[in-house]
Amino acid sequence: MNLDFLNAFHLEDIQNPEHPSDFIPMEDHSILILRFPEIIKQKIHVVSYAFIVYKERCFIFDREHERFEALGSLLEMNHFLNQKTNELIKYIKSYYYEIDRLEDSLYESQPDGAFMSKWLTFKKELSLIHRLVFDVVLSFELFVTHHKRYPSFEELAYADLYEHIERIRNLAKASLDKLDHLYDFYRAKVDEKMNRNVYYLTLISGIFLPLTLISGFFGMNTGGLPYVQDPYGTWKVVGIALVLEILIFVPFFFKNHTKPKRYVHP
Repeated sequence: MNLDFLNAFHLEDIQNPEHPSDFIPMEDHSILILRFPEIIKQKIHVVSYAFIVYKERCFIFDREHERFEALGSLLEMNHFLNQKTNELIKYIKSYYYEIDRLEDSLYESQPDGAFMSKWLTFKKELSLIHRLVFDVVLSFELFVTHHKRYPSFEELAYADLYEHIERIRNLAKASLDKLDHLYDFYRAKVDEKMNRNVYYLTLISGIFLPLTLISGFFGMNTGGLPYVQDPYGTWKVVGIALVLEILIFVPFFFKNHTKPKRYVHP
């Protein structure tokens, strides 16, 4: 295809694989750049597609050979993009189901041992998909609006394709929202477990505090200590320690085990 009619700056944008999704309408042709997430070997890769619509014929830029290849009519361009979106819908639905299983395990108090690893992977890939598809939706909407005037434009086919792209964006957004809620719930469970462990440590410290005080006092190498000459001195010291344990532990126990008042709806 002869590219003489292309602006040098537009050609540079087309050749740039990092260029964001964009639609550029001109008098005799239009340029559509879609930076799209694509599934390659069960992994997400960012692929940039550049299309030119010239006299109702579509051409796609071949990045490997740095040239445009004829794609056919607008309907054939629709088929090409529809195949890509269908693959992505299947992939993102599998993520959605995985998040559902992760949610079920968390609510059943049987959290996955690799929860944070999975959460970070889901969050990273879904954020990438949502960010890219958000730009794709905006550019593709402009493309559809511009080409509705063409006789060969299949409005229903492109409306269906547009709905598929929007579905990908909505699924990604719904999955991200669910991930945020799951993280909040997971952190609440972790904090609850940590607070319980701190409570037990505090309880143990409270139990041994009087014992430490008594043993420290009677273990001093000084004269005049009470009960040194008393044959029942040890038992008396043990009794004092038990009394101190009761005075410290009982109020603490009842204060932390008081049942809250039951809420009754007025």
